[in-house]
Amino acid sequence: SPGREAGYFSSNRGDSRGYDHLYSFELPDLRILISGWVLDNDEEPVPNAIIRIVGNDGSNQKAYAKPDGSFSFPLQRGVNYVMLAGAKGYLNAKQQFTSDTAEEDAEYGIDFILASVTKPNILENIFYDFDKASLRPESRKALDELAAKLRDNPNITIEMASHTDRHGPEEYNISLSQRRAKSVVDYLTEAGIAPDRMRAQGYGKSTPKTVSKRIAREYPQFPEGQLLDETYVLTLPETDREIADQINRRTEFQVLTTDYQMY
Repeated sequence: SPGREAGYFSSNRGDSRGYDHLYSFELPDLRILISGWVLDNDEEPVPNAIIRIVGNDGSNQKAYAKPDGSFSFPLQRGVNYVMLAGAKGYLNAKQQFTSDTAEEDAEYGIDFILASVTKPNILENIFYDFDKASLRPESRKALDELAAKLRDNPNITIEMASHTDRHGPEEYNISLSQRRAKSVVDYLTEAGIAPDRMRAQGYGKSTPKTVSKRIAREYPQFPEGQLLDETYVLTLPETDREIADQINRRTEFQVLTTDYQMY
């Protein structure tokens, strides 16, 4: 039958008299899956996320993630896939994947982290030279990923925000954070993102971070929902003060509009 791998063969194995016997065989279908999670930046499941997967073999699949954010798709061997995850209130996220050609069962893992449309999204691994606005080379990966996200979501505009910790005069911190935010916008502009889709804003130390679920999991000494302002930070042991300062020194983006050049 088409698509079925089966047949017969003869053998005298196991027969002391040397007589041949007929044997039948059928090769089982290969089980190839890709599975993973759809989460937000706080590593919480994104409800009702839709995942689409398109292969260069002409396949096109769509499914909803489960309430816990998990999903699973069957694959074919040796196919290039493009995967897109999205949900109401979040930006789309895209992944590319090529399945192996080996004739064996396999399961691959891939996760989607969706950025929120309604709240700030922290950019991890953005580094500046000490007391300067110049971006360090190790920041390129995170910024290139943000540029790709903006290309995948061409109708949004964002505010690019930079924050400092509690140390130093407010006027100086505002100036430093403004220059740092502009450095990020300049990098993204050079990466091909239209300048009118971005606004640089330095907040200095005026907007300390509120502890999210993810931060509370990583640093359980800080209760979820706690504002890391100077009054609270000064009540902490010295080592925890340094951690709180590090959390407050951050670069974020916030979606401003979702209808750029739609009309």
